[in-house]
Amino acid sequence: MAIYSLIHQKTIMQNIRNIAIIAHVDHGKTTLVDKMLYTANLFRENENKGELILDNNDLERERGITILAKNVAIEYKGTKINVIDTPGHADFGGEVERVLNMADGVLLLVDAFEGPMPQTRFVLQKALELGLKPIVVINKVDKLNCRPDEVQEEVFDLMCNLNATEEQLDFQTLYGSAKNGWMSLDWKKPTTDLTDLMDTIIENIPAPQDNEGTPQMLVTSLDYNSYVGRIAIGRVHRGEFRDGQQVILAKAKGETANGEKILIKTKIKELHTFSGMGHIKTDVVRNGDICAMIGIDGFEIGDTICDFNAPEALDPIAIDEPTMSMTFCINDSPFFGQDGKFVTSRHIQDRLNKELEKNLALRVEKGAEESSWRVFGRGVLHLSVLIETMRREGYELQVGQPQVIIKEIDGIKCEPVEMLTVNTPEECSGKIIEFVSTHKGEMTKMEMVNDRVHLEFTIPSRGIMGMRTYVMNVSAGEAIMAHRFLEYQPWKGEIIKRNNGSLIAMEAGTAYAYALDKLQDRGKFFIDPQEEVYAGQVVGENAKEGDIVINVTKSKKLTNMRSKSADDKAVLPPPIRMSLEEALEYIKEDEYVEVTPHAMRIRKIILDELERKRAGR
Repeated sequence: MAIYSLIHQKTIMQNIRNIAIIAHVDHGKTTLVDKMLYTANLFRENENKGELILDNNDLERERGITILAKNVAIEYKGTKINVIDTPGHADFGGEVERVLNMADGVLLLVDAFEGPMPQTRFVLQKALELGLKPIVVINKVDKLNCRPDEVQEEVFDLMCNLNATEEQLDFQTLYGSAKNGWMSLDWKKPTTDLTDLMDTIIENIPAPQDNEGTPQMLVTSLDYNSYVGRIAIGRVHRGEFRDGQQVILAKAKGETANGEKILIKTKIKELHTFSGMGHIKTDVVRNGDICAMIGIDGFEIGDTICDFNAPEALDPIAIDEPTMSMTFCINDSPFFGQDGKFVTSRHIQDRLNKELEKNLALRVEKGAEESSWRVFGRGVLHLSVLIETMRREGYELQVGQPQVIIKEIDGIKCEPVEMLTVNTPEECSGKIIEFVSTHKGEMTKMEMVNDRVHLEFTIPSRGIMGMRTYVMNVSAGEAIMAHRFLEYQPWKGEIIKRNNGSLIAMEAGTAYAYALDKLQDRGKFFIDPQEEVYAGQVVGENAKEGDIVINVTKSKKLTNMRSKSADDKAVLPPPIRMSLEEALEYIKEDEYVEVTPHAMRIRKIILDELERKRAGR
């Protein structure tokens, strides 16, 4: 019986593959997972789930990006393949670092035209450091201007630069089109399905190692269910766990008075293993499998669930430090509480604490003022997704200008520097180079790829703020821009921010078309006629330097005198509508972005004009 049990366990070991899909943004990760789900026949023949099945929250669908890493399990030829879809944006690098701990190998997707991009380098470096076996997939070979063979060479060179081992350099390359649902070992010989890819995963990705000893599992992700509460998700590192088993939760943070790890006695109420897009109840999970545990109270990501009698903690997840901070505070504008459900400091504090549980790259500190917090993250996008999620949940808050984190290294003031790549039509390259140069950027590479120019720069993180909007405007939306954190370098000096001042509302009331029409020569407006404004609200951008206080609530006084010319209708250009990221990058040090569920306004921190003048002296 014991021999049968051992053989059975070995069989289970060999029949699991854990693989993470990594790539630069928009190179086709989520689309490929879709096709793998269809290949594994997870849906009925007449069931069409559409595209980007895993990007299931509204924010992901609207923006067309993956924000949270997701798990699916696919059965193929008697082998269970646990597939982890990861985000492509550098701002969500914390998600990638977290879930790579659960994988034994990676599927590196590279665009057949763009080749390796900054984020490709970042995610590949993390995977190689963990010793994961790569499979390279050159995607989008159906494009007219694709260059698969060159891209394959570039990927090999990149791996060499990242000090890959001999075994890692001996990688299998596949070519295909995730959108059209085919992969092949030769890009000149298209197939009709993903059979080659699935077979390559089973052949090349190693099965989990048979680690002997007491059971261990590192909590790498969490889920929530309103019936059972918080669910711990991770990969079983060693041994096996059973339903109803008594276990120890070893905390990653905090110590006892003796300097030892905090150990909490607890019990597994239910064990689930992943199957398709959900999870199913099971009695036992063994080494190598990814599972979900219900009933573990008080856990955080990075904690270890281990044996009751001989607890042994695993090393916590190592995450890169944040590079940017913002001030969050309660909404204290005249329109406070009109729109949102959660408006108090306690509400915002609780929500930020909840976010810290699953967002590893985030840090929160108490701010200088009461009811304010300093929130640290990886970039403007990372923090703006948090703000956008909060506003949709019914929160009201105010956010200050993003600030880079300054460090002192060997007595020298240093700031984060990023690697910036821009792929643009040739006619726009001059303006982009000029813009980057004025923002303390240094060009490191310039080459022609077909009819486009590929530019590489090193630039301070401060200089990138507001750049995306400029690049997109200059290139009419054709440029591809990406950046990733490189290192801390000595302070580069002051960077010229926007020169134009703000147009500030003089008093509260309704904005009238009559007033806006008369003020058109002052600048561009952010508001529509009949919109409610308050004193101190930024209602537009001044055409010149310096702030101007204007009266947008002035209405036309009616008299019994009439003239044809006087009654001409006001013709107003449409107002400028910014996205949340654009607004955050636009504001100055003395301004806030007020965010509510249905509105977003820019305002001065000090609303009263006289108080602002006193403060400015």
